[in-house]
Amino acid sequence: MMSTCRPILVAATLCGFLFIPSLRLIAQSPSSSASDQEQDPLKRPRSDQEQLNAQKQLRQELKGAYKTWLEQDASYIITDEERKAFKSLTNDEEREAFIETFWQRRNPNPDSPENEFREEHYRRIAYANEHFAAGKPGWKTDRGRIYIMWGKPDDIDSHPSGGSYQRPYDEGGGSTDTFPFEVWHYRYLESIGENIDLEFVDTCMCGDFHFTIDRGEKDALAKVPGMGKTQWEEMKMAKKSDRFAGTGLETLGTGPLRTTNASKEFDRLELEAKIFAPPPVKFADLDAFISEHKILSGPPFPFDVRTDFVKVTDNTVLVPITIQIRNRDMTFKTENGVSTGVVNILGRVTTITHKTVQTFEETVQVEQPAELLQKTLDYKKIYWKALPLRPGLYRLDVAIKDVNNPDHVGLYGRSLSVPEFHDEKLGTSSLILADQMSPVDSHSIGEGNCVIGNTKICPRVTAGPAFPVTYKRSQDIAFWMQVYNLGIDETSKSNSAKVTYEIVDATTNNVILSKEIDSKDLGSHSDQFTVEKTLPLAGLQPGKYKVTIKVNDEISKQEIAQSAPFVVE
Repeated sequence: MMSTCRPILVAATLCGFLFIPSLRLIAQSPSSSASDQEQDPLKRPRSDQEQLNAQKQLRQELKGAYKTWLEQDASYIITDEERKAFKSLTNDEEREAFIETFWQRRNPNPDSPENEFREEHYRRIAYANEHFAAGKPGWKTDRGRIYIMWGKPDDIDSHPSGGSYQRPYDEGGGSTDTFPFEVWHYRYLESIGENIDLEFVDTCMCGDFHFTIDRGEKDALAKVPGMGKTQWEEMKMAKKSDRFAGTGLETLGTGPLRTTNASKEFDRLELEAKIFAPPPVKFADLDAFISEHKILSGPPFPFDVRTDFVKVTDNTVLVPITIQIRNRDMTFKTENGVSTGVVNILGRVTTITHKTVQTFEETVQVEQPAELLQKTLDYKKIYWKALPLRPGLYRLDVAIKDVNNPDHVGLYGRSLSVPEFHDEKLGTSSLILADQMSPVDSHSIGEGNCVIGNTKICPRVTAGPAFPVTYKRSQDIAFWMQVYNLGIDETSKSNSAKVTYEIVDATTNNVILSKEIDSKDLGSHSDQFTVEKTLPLAGLQPGKYKVTIKVNDEISKQEIAQSAPFVVE
């Protein structure tokens, strides 16, 4: 059992680059085309055997720790879609990134530095191996599987040695002897229901308790003539052979509740299917709007989306997605003096071939004292999610639903071009404008809402790139940007660049404020640094402006600049 295959990468993506070679159409006669294909083996179609060999080689790539993770660690909780996506990955870096995202998607507290779901999952695996082993690892047994998927039951009716058993009335009544068995009772299981009983029977008397939906399977005297009769069999109202004569799921025999038990057989089949199924998509109704392009049945739910790009590694870009929802667009319900608005959010990133590479889902809730609700309708709620992706062209789809008004759904779909940061070429992240920016403690670096590295900065969001963010003169403006691939002097092992940030009047192009910084003051021995400043706007007259950051690398002789517009009211 593998418990150490936990991803260490900060981020990556679920799929590799999509490479589409350019094609040249050359006018040829049929005979010359056929001749060329005979001469060029690259133009010949693959034979069936060659295709099978290629598929076999692809399957063989998944081995070692990653095969263990898929087939053991996550076997019971991974969805079919995720399993298929994982098998399609082509290198270990992508697999590490997939695993990291897999656990993060299930983390009940994304702001926590620890992934509570992952820690609990591996604890359950260890417990299953310790308590449910039966000639095979505990995680492979039915009890181990249920424990890993659903946790400790609220109550266990255990009969470790079997023995004398008085059947309850709904099982036919009467006395018999049983094989060892257990009944696990859960008061509630999400997506399944309340008061769930799961029965396990050890018919081999070897400690391997298997799950069963036949409550008669534990009867050790079921096939012993004249013994272990049910109440109706004792009263000569039924024959013991009747238990095995029908086609039902249970071998309880004829009795006063036979019709009732028969009517519940489909419920027991459904329970078995659900109990062993991986957890479904949290917001399946929103998934239909994205996957099936379902038409809205009510008025659209407006919201704004902003995407930014931050380099993580040479092949990985962090893509923070900021979703902004206005209070006045939510439906609030008031109870006990508190008004509550709830919004479900589902997002998906796909390649241009419709392959899903990232999915995120969350519930956003806004609570206000009922008497203050009208005064807060102009407030806005931010949801922030940072996705690791490889450079390339994707599509971002987001669906949101007003929980208090189910027909109130909003959709967003746009292309997403993730930039590539080439080696030795000066580059920058997005220039992010906010109204507040603050450092985070050492335990929160890279974790939590709106945290990039060691800084918390929630971007201002507008209806689109053509709409500048707006500030009041009483507010501060905060801006953040990273610079990458600075030249390093071989002798001093340090960088040497001039960084200038400016506030420019967008109407007149006059420079209102200009400040120059030496790159050594931001990190002298690194090939990257971060520019982050907060400035008061009280001295600016109402109007249109822009923040510009210019970088002049004196070692690589490269220059680069980024600008972002804003309005002061």
